[in-house]
Amino acid sequence: MHSALDTPAAAAAHFTGLAATGERSLSSALTEVTLDDGRVVMVKRADDDRAARAEAAGLCWLADAGTVRVPRVHGHDARWLVTDRVATGRPGAEAAERFGRDLAALHAAGALAFGAPPPGGPEDAYIGRAPMRNTTGPDWPAWYAAHRVLPYVRLAVDDGTLSPAEAAVFERVCDRLPELAGPAEPPARLHGDLWNGNVLWGADGHVRLIDPAAHGGHRETDLAMLQLFGCPHLDRVLDGYRRHTPLADGWTARVGVHQLFPLLVHAVLFGRGYAEQALTTARAVLRQ
Repeated sequence: MHSALDTPAAAAAHFTGLAATGERSLSSALTEVTLDDGRVVMVKRADDDRAARAEAAGLCWLADAGTVRVPRVHGHDARWLVTDRVATGRPGAEAAERFGRDLAALHAAGALAFGAPPPGGPEDAYIGRAPMRNTTGPDWPAWYAAHRVLPYVRLAVDDGTLSPAEAAVFERVCDRLPELAGPAEPPARLHGDLWNGNVLWGADGHVRLIDPAAHGGHRETDLAMLQLFGCPHLDRVLDGYRRHTPLADGWTARVGVHQLFPLLVHAVLFGRGYAEQALTTARAVLRQ
């Protein structure tokens, strides 16, 4: 669907039903738009129609769980996504523990299958600017290998970021995933791109999550990504999580398994440094 809206202000006015009185560009893709009632909304320019659709569907799916808070989606089309702006404050220990509890409840809300897209979301979606295919499978180790590890290994080999010999390291990890994955768990409702930049500490003491790559997956993947890229008061987040829903025995030893997905995505997007980090992680996993 082609968008007839040619500016962020026009998109904001269209999807909120209110006149726009000002714009402030934050980046080439993101603009704050002030409405005539004084509220401010965020207008994001999408790379294509699937990107806006996937992000909107993901936010709505996370919101439907009634757990972790997300910005309200006002609307989207092929070019634009309009959401509420989050008024941010300072990270705090109490908010972190609450976030952990809410994240555990979000995961427990579940998904239809591993790889299931949010209702209304496309199968061919994105994580950041990288493609991410949401196709389902009944078994997490086989699904994770086929749709969250090996596709990015192939992309990295194709662009010269990984050599074929290095790719074989990840293939060996995938062969061993049935023994490395730990106890079987039901599909969790994942944010899917849960690095610190997508965790907004609200001025009201509640965390909001933005920019999801939402899908049905393993709950430890979200937690591993939080640990990979850092999160304020992470120990309190994990304490809150485990008080709500205990993690399976041995989960700390599986962090590297789950970090392969975001590391390989970053290798595809940003190059050799992340490829080397992914290789180091994969080799450590194989030594277990």
